[in-house]
Amino acid sequence: MPTAEKLESKLSLVEERTGSDEEVIITIVYDNNGYNGRLTAAWGFSCIVECQHKTILFDTGGDGKVLLSNMARLGISPDGIDAIVLSHIHGDHTGGIDELLKRNGEVTVYLPLSFPEQTKQHIKSYGVNLVEIHEPRELFAGVFTTGELGGEVREQALLVKTSRGLVLVTGCAHPGVVNIVKRAKEIAKDNIYIVIGGFHLAGAFPSQINYRAETLLQLGVEKVALCHCSGDEARKLFKDYFGANYLECGIGQEIVIRLDSAHGVKGG
Repeated sequence: MPTAEKLESKLSLVEERTGSDEEVIITIVYDNNGYNGRLTAAWGFSCIVECQHKTILFDTGGDGKVLLSNMARLGISPDGIDAIVLSHIHGDHTGGIDELLKRNGEVTVYLPLSFPEQTKQHIKSYGVNLVEIHEPRELFAGVFTTGELGGEVREQALLVKTSRGLVLVTGCAHPGVVNIVKRAKEIAKDNIYIVIGGFHLAGAFPSQINYRAETLLQLGVEKVALCHCSGDEARKLFKDYFGANYLECGIGQEIVIRLDSAHGVKGG
């Protein structure tokens, strides 16, 4: 059972950072793209998703000490995390989990069924509730996983339903960002308001990037925020395509989606 101290920490984090059900907040706590000079940028990805009075850590970056240091500078306590969602097995998305679980072993960890058994048992050794994901499912009210997608690298993405449409968070998008968006729309029967995360386009030809940007627009994606493995060329070209609906993103960026008015973006 959580201690009174941990319960108090969870409640204070929610009250200070989410406030109500009227907004969704995504804070980038691990990324190789610079934004907030007070934080350490490193190869990998992790973000905090706050919604419906739940605090979810999506991926854990590659280095736990960097992850916890960045979180501390942003005023985010590990004790306030309710759940961890791991997108895929690669170390730049899972490497920080040990340091995090040393600080908070009372979370639920949602990971793809395809993870190695040794990895699953190691995570379980911290006493956490581990849930293996294969098919799409609802994790919390209005919060879904796409289930495992892709072939050689199996990956899940996170969906949050809002009155503005779906908030879609990707890790590396190994299965292809277009495929993930199509799957998300099928699962939630809604349009995509914003896609945030890695687009796996570093090193891609401009023609490949253009096709994906054009396709996402055709699929009704309203806004994008490219992180991690997306690459500078993709960030530039997507900005050309999406204009004001392209959100600059990097370590420490906080994207606030207010459900009763316009969305806001601010950096820590």
